[in-house]
Parts: sequence; structure tokens; C-alpha cells
Amino acid sequence: MKLQQIAISIENAPGRLYEVTKALGNADINLRALNLVDTGLFGQLRLLVSDVAKARRILMEMHVPARIADVVAVEIEDKPGSLSQVLAYLYEGDVMVLYTYAYVSASSGKAIMIFRFSDNDQAIRILQEKGVKLLDAEAFGIIETSG
Repeated sequence: MKLQQIAISIENAPGRLYEVTKALGNADINLRALNLVDTGLFGQLRLLVSDVAKARRILMEMHVPARIADVVAVEIEDKPGSLSQVLAYLYEGDVMVLYTYAYVSASSGKAIMIFRFSDNDQAIRILQEKGVKLLDAEAFGIIETSG
């Protein structure tokens, strides 16, 4: 149930995000989710992509070191209180959220939350026990490889 996410640091400079996304697009890599956070001179870019190994290779060829991290995707109702209920399960299980980002699918009425936890395996066990829907790589159309 874990997904492989690519994380890179990019300069906060005009066109830098464009260069990265253009290179991935030119390589026929589809972006499934994206999160960019300003950290000063650099931004932390987190990506779920259709082909993890190929995307990492393209980024490395651009001299953009790309790290792979495991994340967990959770589908919840797009209504008030849904997220806090999921977070309550994790809090009770002593699992900390390191970061999260989300998007809403207007067509399905669901919110998709991407999480990195202090213990992804424990979080997965807790969420499955509580009946929370977890999404796998296939649900995102992602080809994953180890490493």
C-alpha cells in the first residue's frame, strides 16, 4: 500500500519548475500528484509520477538529485470532519504525520491525502483496521521499481 514518491530540491528561480515538468512531460511521464513547498532559496518538490524509475533517471541526467520516499495515499470523504477522524486513529496509535498534501476529485466527491508517517507500516495497519480506504500504485497508474 506504499507508493514511491520522488522528492527533489529545486532553486526558487523563474522557470525552474517549468524545466522539471517539461523534461518529465517530454519523456512521457505523467504527473499524478505534485506538491511544492518554499524553503527559502530552494523549494522542496514532491511528485507522484507514472514511471518512478524513468523519472528519477531523467532528473539525475538534469543533475537534479532525486530521492525516493515511501508515502501512503488515503481516500476520504470530501466533507467536514473526515480528515480529523483519520488523524484521530493515527494519534491513538501514536503515529506522527511528517507531512501531507491533498487534492479533491470533484467527479468522485473524494479527497485523496498523500501522507508520510513516522512509521508508514504501523499507519497502514491502523488505517486498514479502521476500514480506511488506502490506494495503491495501480490506482494511480504508477509503475514502481525498487531503489
